[in-house]
Parts: sequence; C-alpha cells; structure tokens
Amino acid sequence: MARPKEFDREEALEAAIQIFADHGYEGSSTDALLEAMGIGRQSLYDTFGDKRHLYLEALQHYSAHNVASLIRTMSESASPLAGLEAGLLWFADEAARTANVGCLGISAVCEFGRSDQTVNAVTDAMARTQRAALERLIGEAQARGEVAATVDVRVAAQFITATLAGVRVSARGGTPAATLRALARMAIRSLR
Repeated sequence: MARPKEFDREEALEAAIQIFADHGYEGSSTDALLEAMGIGRQSLYDTFGDKRHLYLEALQHYSAHNVASLIRTMSESASPLAGLEAGLLWFADEAARTANVGCLGISAVCEFGRSDQTVNAVTDAMARTQRAALERLIGEAQARGEVAATVDVRVAAQFITATLAGVRVSARGGTPAATLRALARMAIRSLR
C-alpha cells in the first residue's frame, strides 16, 4: 500500500517556482529543488514527474496566476483606462514588493528564447491571454474617448506588455517603487 503524501503540493510548487525564478532551469539542481520543496526524490517523481515536468508546471502555474491577477485588477475599475492604470500600478507595486525574487516568466524567455517549443507554448498562451485583455480594454477606452483615436490598439497592447516586462526587470535591478509607478503612469499617458 502506498504511503500518503506528507507535504502540501501547492507549497512545494511555490518553493520550486522561487528556485527556478532565481536560478533558471539549468541553474536549478534537483537537490536544491528537493531541499526548497521539503520533499524527497521519490516524492518529486511520484508527484511531479521529473525536473522538466516540474519546471513546466511551475511556469504554467506562475504565469497563469500573474496574468489572472493583472486581468482581475484591470477589470475592477469603472472605466477601461482607469482599469489599465490600476493594473499597471498594481504590477509596479508587485514588482517592487518582490524585487528580490526573480520573475519566472522573464527568466524563461531569457533562458530559452524561442528554442523550446513546450516552454514557448506556455509563455505564448499566457502572452495571448494578457494581450487580448489589454487589447479589449484599450479598445473600450478608445471607444469612450479615453484613448486617442490614432492609437493602434494592437501596438498599444504590445507596448504595455513590453512596459510590464521592463518594470519587472527594473525592479529586480533596484529601481525604487516610486519610479516604477511613474513608469506605469507614463505608459498610460502615452495612450491619450
């Protein structure tokens, strides 16, 4: 009879996310993952498969959580432009708060580029979801006259996406929270 698992799967996955975010896939040894997760090698294999499957699950979980949080924050405002601003400010604050922790999404893009189709599938799916939400809000804001009629909605959504990545990297590099918030506000002003 199999022994029951004696660890919290979600907590173990969160610990793995931090290791992968800080050290990348190649730089994260199985031993470091096991220690951070508080599990044994057999539990890793029984629960997550191997290191690669753990990485892909961690990337999926991390990306889905972050994109969902951003979309939720952007959806809570009375106007589309106010929602965009609230989302960017939330993201800036979150980046500042977690500046000492790596970003698994950016780490994946930097480590793999476009060389790994499975990693691409995860990052591309999250990027499409985020971009679609941004395009919808920017389009709605444009229809209300909150965004200039001359703004290309698709380009603007890509610009906001690049701004978010820049904010995350800047935070990791030590940029103060007030500056990150100013960058978010500048991105919103550029849409008017």
